[in-house]
Amino acid sequence: MTRTRTVGGVRGERDRIYVPYLLPALLIYTVLFIAPSAVTIWYSFTRWEGLGTPARFTGLANYRAMLTNPVFLTAFRNTLILVVLGGVFVFALTFLTMIVVREMRGRAFVRSVLFVPSILSPIAIGTAVGFLLNPDGALNRLLSDVGLHTLTRGWLGPDLIFKCIIAAVVWTATGFYVAIMMSRVDAIPEELYESARLAGANRVEQFRYLTFPLSRDAFSTGAVLWVIGSVKTFEIVIAFTGTAGTPPVQARSAAVEQYLAVTGGISGTPQLGSAAAVGVVMFLLTAVLVVTLRRLLRSEVVEL
Repeated sequence: MTRTRTVGGVRGERDRIYVPYLLPALLIYTVLFIAPSAVTIWYSFTRWEGLGTPARFTGLANYRAMLTNPVFLTAFRNTLILVVLGGVFVFALTFLTMIVVREMRGRAFVRSVLFVPSILSPIAIGTAVGFLLNPDGALNRLLSDVGLHTLTRGWLGPDLIFKCIIAAVVWTATGFYVAIMMSRVDAIPEELYESARLAGANRVEQFRYLTFPLSRDAFSTGAVLWVIGSVKTFEIVIAFTGTAGTPPVQARSAAVEQYLAVTGGISGTPQLGSAAAVGVVMFLLTAVLVVTLRRLLRSEVVEL
């Protein structure tokens, strides 16, 4: 009983010390993040065309409209494809790079080069790749010059444009996740790899039984960051399709659809209630995917 009271007293004293330091941060976070989020949820149940116009409560009308709108469903499906398929490619390339680069001389330089695309502006990357893939762009010209004119395509056509966007996002993001994973791999003692090599393990087996288990926490963090970032994919789509007009339906993500609802898109009339509803759906999608990933990837902490 005495021990219980002692432990409780220590916790109470600790709480009294922490609370004064936490309150300012909690207050700022509430004002800047939680309160606006609550207001957004409220506006998602209204029809609101912006400042100076009344917000009329419409219940679930915005959500019902989304579920029956083929344009939004296409954008939502594209977002899911980007999150899942893009994530598979990003981390497959990341793991392959880890296997190759870990024992490479000058690996710090290689990692720096791989990291460069992730610090470039998505607008710049999207614009450059868009020019590259134009019907008269560098890629089709190169294919024609080397006698492979049968491989030329309308890369920015409806059937291929979102696949090209995914490829550009994967190329941009992979270096960032390589940096995250390699920072954890660098902390693994070299003696463990020496023992694995003496036991006859090749590079793939070293990765499977040593590198990945000891860097699983970094992979979990990277996967969560990928989900959060890919759900919000926006700038590169706008740059890919050009900012002069509305992006084609086949290229849209959920974030682009939200942007078009805010600006009015083709109609020219902003629908901020619909935009708020799209934001709520994006938040729910992110929350579900993050919780699922955390459950799938959770494991016992491995002490080195």
